[in-house]
Amino acid sequence: MNIKSIDLYGKPVFILITFDNLVSMPTPMPENEAAFVYTLKGACVSYSEIEEIKLKKGDAILAKCGNSSLKTFAVDKNPKYSAISIRFYKDTLENIYKDTPAPFYKIKSENNVANSVKLNVNMLLKQYLENLITYFNNTELLTDDLIILKLKEVILLLLETEDTSKVQSIMTNLFEKKTFEFKEIVKAHICSSVSLEELASLNNMSLSTFKKKFKRIYNDTPNNYIINKRVEKVAELLPKSEEPITNIAYDCEFKTLAHMSRVFKTKYGVSPSEYRLNFSDK
Repeated sequence: MNIKSIDLYGKPVFILITFDNLVSMPTPMPENEAAFVYTLKGACVSYSEIEEIKLKKGDAILAKCGNSSLKTFAVDKNPKYSAISIRFYKDTLENIYKDTPAPFYKIKSENNVANSVKLNVNMLLKQYLENLITYFNNTELLTDDLIILKLKEVILLLLETEDTSKVQSIMTNLFEKKTFEFKEIVKAHICSSVSLEELASLNNMSLSTFKKKFKRIYNDTPNNYIINKRVEKVAELLPKSEEPITNIAYDCEFKTLAHMSRVFKTKYGVSPSEYRLNFSDK
């Protein structure tokens, strides 16, 4: 891992991160912190309690305090991943906006339904982010006043994207942690590529504790329950979607069509293609 940072009031606010190899790691966002992350190279999947967000070069995410994990992916067999992260701290924002109201401030939104959201990056924001690389290579020239201006600038740019309402909702509730119930988190990740270990982590549990609670709630093992729900999702989509069965299988997180077909026939007594055909004849 290679990290360059630009600090304000003793805390890193602009961070340039590069991984030379594929990584999978927890990335929890502590209380009183939030971050905007822009992917410069490679691709990754970010998991939070009820989201699985896939990001490639040019994509961005805004996340506030809560649990999360990150997996990077190779692009054209190149495992290198790099991103710019801009951190928001409650005390820092209070300091830089002590004389004027923060532009994102309003009565807290009732639509505080997520801890993270994928954003569309417009040309102005993209240009701003790419220009930041010059600052990482010349940190000795930076003053606190200039860093504050750059931090205020990115907040204004985020509020001017087509995702203004999403940004407003996250930023207004920036440091208010949204909590999720066990069943909410499990349901949200039925067709997610999150591992059981990561699912346990999103519930703030060890794997063994997670499995015990899962068994107590669902009277089944996590693997059996999740596979069963995935095949039910396939059955739900087959009559509605015109996508090839292979695509539906992969979208529901089956690794192979053969595995999905075998499980499907065991549950429904017919193959996925026969199941779809039965509906098309009605």
